[in-house]
Amino acid sequence: MDSELFGTLPDGTPVHRWTLERAGVRVRILTYGGIVQSVEIPDRDGHRADVVLGFPELGGYLAHPDPYLGALVGRYANRIAGGRFPLDGLTYHLAQNNAPNSLHGGDVGFDKRVWDAEPVGHGLRLTRVSPHGEEGFPGRLEVTATYALDAAGALRIAYEAVTDAPTVVNLTNHTYWNLAGSGNAGGHELRLSASRLTPVDADLIPTGALESVDGTRFDFRTARKAGAGYDHNFVLDKGTTASAVEAAELHD
Repeated sequence: MDSELFGTLPDGTPVHRWTLERAGVRVRILTYGGIVQSVEIPDRDGHRADVVLGFPELGGYLAHPDPYLGALVGRYANRIAGGRFPLDGLTYHLAQNNAPNSLHGGDVGFDKRVWDAEPVGHGLRLTRVSPHGEEGFPGRLEVTATYALDAAGALRIAYEAVTDAPTVVNLTNHTYWNLAGSGNAGGHELRLSASRLTPVDADLIPTGALESVDGTRFDFRTARKAGAGYDHNFVLDKGTTASAVEAAELHD
């Protein structure tokens, strides 16, 4: 596993890039934002292609933060309505960086922080402590994100968060995939084991209802081309399970 200097933030903080490689797959991860910069995989003839979107230099991520390309998103992925939430009798106010809502952790979310990094086996462990009050969220939050390649070359990401007070947390990775390695991803086929979704209002906030996907453009229970215009939560049919089960497949 290799590490190299990838760039320097305006305040002088260095950003490093780590390279994981196993079973012919090469993944590059930045300490800035926990970003998955590239995932190079071999095709049937052994030719490698990068199947995720990313910038070749740190400046690209600093100049274009809004897509959250490849980033580790938190404290709270997706939107919090009105930039506020009640908890234990108190109302917490957050940055309305997606007016009128708070999006992906606020003005300076986890995607814009530099993480501590250490190699672990065939993976990389990123850690940081989000102090109480950061971006308006209550509680001190110790966060760990582990990126690892298994024996087959599959990339697995595991998150862990421990808090010292009641809070809200919703961590995810925001990588954009193009399995073709180039061109448009519109030909990808998606299969999703979800019979329901959460409809949203004009500000993309879930209404609280659960609606059937029957007869709608949201029905991916049988694989078909996805197209554009989706920014919704799907309700997985199997819900929470004791061990991992396949819930979706994207194919090119």
